[in-house]
Amino acid sequence: MSIAVDTNVLVRLLVRDDEAQYTAARRLLDRAAAADEPVLVLLLALLETEWVLRSRYRLDKPSIAGAFAALLESADVEFEHAPTVEEALYRWSQDARADFADCLLAARAAQLGCRRFFSFDAGAARLPGVELLR
Repeated sequence: MSIAVDTNVLVRLLVRDDEAQYTAARRLLDRAAAADEPVLVLLLALLETEWVLRSRYRLDKPSIAGAFAALLESADVEFEHAPTVEEALYRWSQDARADFADCLLAARAAQLGCRRFFSFDAGAARLPGVELLR
């Protein structure tokens, strides 16, 4: 795999608010798919994308989660670590107040074999496997 995309490319693909950039991003994915070379989405780009969609575009959690789930199912896209993304989306869906960043961090720590994950954030500590540091 030799193609990865920045946050702004993901955002253009998901919100299609700039037709020229959407077309360029779509063309990139189509060329990559034709070459049997899925585009890589880094975990950090996904994290930034959630923040942009929520803060700039005011999308709600179900819309963002649905868009990310569709990307997970796409043959044209691969994630840096799909099991982490799947776990983060699951955790995020289980708690209406959960923050995606906290879910992604906790999921990645668990995927890396960490037995314990600490935070000063009481909201994050509501997530399974996250402990409040006092």
